[in-house]
Amino acid sequence: MNDVIGTILNHRSIRHFEDKPLTEEQIRTIVSCAQAAATSSFIQAYSIIGVKDPVKKKKLAELAGNQEYVEKNGHFFVFCADLYRHTLIGEKEDKNVEASLESTEKFMVALIDTALAAQNAAIAAESLGLGICYIGGIRNNLEEVKGVLHIPDRVIPLFGLAVGYPAKVTGQKPRLPFEHVYHENGYEQNKEVNLHQLDVYNEIIANYYQQRTNGVRKDHWTEQMAAMLEKQTRMYMKEFIQKNKLDLR
Repeated sequence: MNDVIGTILNHRSIRHFEDKPLTEEQIRTIVSCAQAAATSSFIQAYSIIGVKDPVKKKKLAELAGNQEYVEKNGHFFVFCADLYRHTLIGEKEDKNVEASLESTEKFMVALIDTALAAQNAAIAAESLGLGICYIGGIRNNLEEVKGVLHIPDRVIPLFGLAVGYPAKVTGQKPRLPFEHVYHENGYEQNKEVNLHQLDVYNEIIANYYQQRTNGVRKDHWTEQMAAMLEKQTRMYMKEFIQKNKLDLR
């Protein structure tokens, strides 16, 4: 196993960081690695906002559900799907790009580009001995997040990435079994096979929680997911996206 694979397989979310900021060199390295990710048709439909201002970080932490590690970390990155610059490109080159930019396809491209860049950044940070935690909670109230970060239309802050020196390292949660994720030559649709794989994973997760909490928790993954999915959260998203001149057609 090489060092890159070792770094990837050793991933876990870090939620407690030392009070030590990242250096400018570290920030530049992480962003450069993000930019090295694949991008559909070279469109590069994302931007990254680094947040150092403690007042802004505190406000973002509140908006993300009072998650302390949004405020207290080495550096906070916000990854945004960005088609605003492509609006400017259309103006600069005197081309009508509106219909394309308002298509579901270009919206998906922007989302995918952003996610690929972010994962490169995460791996780069972890390879430097830093810890990371993705923050989807910034989508709790995107209008306020846009205001805090002065974000224009056609730019959507998708998630944050808290990065820093780990103050506490937790155990690694077991992922779904290989056989449940990897399908050869077609999707495995046998319901009994799928349910059996979920039963096996439920036992793995229950044992993980039982050991981690000294028997306090032993819930199953499917229980967690069903309870989470039963609650309707961030249901304003489609309206917000359309209001910001994306994904209209």
